[in-house]
Amino acid sequence: MRNDVEHRSSNSEEVDLLEFLEGVWRQKLFIFLVTIAVTAVALAYALLAKPVYEAKVFLAAPSSSDIADLNYGRTSQTGLEPFTSRKVFDIFVEHLNGETLRRQFFKEVYLPSMPPGQGAQGALYAAFNGSFDVVQLAGEPARAYVAFRGRDPAVASEWAAAYIDKAGAAAKAELLHDATKEAEVRASALQLELDNLRKNGERQREDKITRLQEALRIATAIGLENPPLIDGEVSKALSSKMDGELTYMRGSKALAAEISNLQQRKSEDPFIIELRDLQTRQQFYEGLVAAKRDVSVYQLDGTIEQPDVPVKPKRNLIIALGVIVGLGLGCLIATLRYTLQNLQRRRA
Repeated sequence: MRNDVEHRSSNSEEVDLLEFLEGVWRQKLFIFLVTIAVTAVALAYALLAKPVYEAKVFLAAPSSSDIADLNYGRTSQTGLEPFTSRKVFDIFVEHLNGETLRRQFFKEVYLPSMPPGQGAQGALYAAFNGSFDVVQLAGEPARAYVAFRGRDPAVASEWAAAYIDKAGAAAKAELLHDATKEAEVRASALQLELDNLRKNGERQREDKITRLQEALRIATAIGLENPPLIDGEVSKALSSKMDGELTYMRGSKALAAEISNLQQRKSEDPFIIELRDLQTRQQFYEGLVAAKRDVSVYQLDGTIEQPDVPVKPKRNLIIALGVIVGLGLGCLIATLRYTLQNLQRRRA
């Protein structure tokens, strides 16, 4: 008994499914017309939509020769770490992605190109941000690309080139400022050290004059005008102590002459041993500050070409989607119609 019920239920479901498919199939002309209508709308959009062109510029890290001037004098001996191509390119990419450059380009280039009354600046800036991409590619050597999209292919190419130039100028200015600032700091530190050495030399000269003046008073008091003549080992031992407590043994004439010479001395520079070496190093760093540098922070990987094939709209894809959507919409409407008709028949 149970098997008979299940068999009749299965046959009923099978009949309902066949009836449903037959009911939908009877509306094939309607489905076809809906498909044609949706496809026509998609085709019209694909043909009438304004094309969008994309200018894509590929960039690569600078070569060693491009940053040679930047690394001039930056060695382990000078204590300045050399810039690598990767580091220079990363700074350049940071400027490409930076909000400062985007705002500057938006105000100086994008806004003046827009006709008046195009909307609020916030909406325009959002549209501008969506019109280009900056993508840093993985792997070595370091590479990236900038892609600008617009209705006019010539304008898209010009804007891509201008944006890259502005980012390159900003990155170059930052690198040169950093390199110059490091040299300035080291030159200032050496100047401070030189000033301290000169002050210390002057104090040492004043101290020496004071000691010699005391020795002169002693030599004058005992009537010693010239150093005594002593032969042998005693002379050597005495000579070695004439710069200390026995300085007066040089005689009043020699002491007076030396004091006069020290008082008339205009500079202590020739008598400071470390001074000339420090001056040489300071002049080197000052030369780094004043040096003119020709630096490139990126290389063009290829050329900047004007696009001739639009990236939007993708007509083939739009038409194919129109066919698929139209067919699906036609089947859905046909199903709803069959369901409503079947429901009305059952109620009748």
